[in-house]
Amino acid sequence: MGRPARDRVPAVTRTGEDRIAAAFALRSGTAALMPYVMGGFPDMASSRAIGEAYAANGADLVELGVPYSDPLADGPVIHAAATAALQAGATLDGVLQIGEALSQRLPVVLMCYVNLVLARGPQRFAAALRDAGISGLIVPDLPLHESGEIRDACDAADVALVALVTPTTPDDRLEAIIANARGFVYVVSVVGTTGERAALADHVGELLARVRRHATVPVALGFGISTPEQAAEAAAAGADGVIVASRLIRQADEAEDPAAATGALLAGLAAGLIR
Repeated sequence: MGRPARDRVPAVTRTGEDRIAAAFALRSGTAALMPYVMGGFPDMASSRAIGEAYAANGADLVELGVPYSDPLADGPVIHAAATAALQAGATLDGVLQIGEALSQRLPVVLMCYVNLVLARGPQRFAAALRDAGISGLIVPDLPLHESGEIRDACDAADVALVALVTPTTPDDRLEAIIANARGFVYVVSVVGTTGERAALADHVGELLARVRRHATVPVALGFGISTPEQAAEAAAAGADGVIVASRLIRQADEAEDPAAATGALLAGLAAGLIR
């Protein structure tokens, strides 16, 4: 039997952090599945349909990317998707509308770069996420020592500001980052940008163990997971969640029906997490 579709969220209003925690708790004993969709790619309507296909095929949360012209963490596949989305007219407000629609079915975590937050202002930005029903925010280029104002704004809006750590994060900084984590800790599995890899890095188990020693929120692994076998391996290594991005974006780019194709691919990834 496959994982049940996430058709709707509970009627009771909860904070973003509560909704994220509930999504991870639902998959206790395995790992929550968090696929990525680029807002506005291939176009606005198609990206919403892709997110809805995720909800129908085993996703527990969705990471919704805001296209940006100069991404630091994105590899060539996601960078190309962002460029195409911007050329097609994608805007932040349009992506938030997609997030609002998807949030009726499952928790949405927005991923964007810090310039977009600062351009609108942390308080207004966080309030816009709250009003759209978005549960969390990932800002990959936001350093810990500069995160206070944005974290405070997110806390006030009941939006979880997700912390990121990497294989090169030293133990003292790791502890400080995780102490300020909301929702979950995003563990970057490799040094480098997003993209498909032939196998998970050998150090993933050790890295997850380091993070879990300090973490009081779920731990999700991303960057390089692209097959059901890799998803299962990440869960077996101690990840509470797995994040899949580039493989799904490539599928959307190559398919005549992006929503159907990515939904089918996601169903296979979800099947890999069933124990």
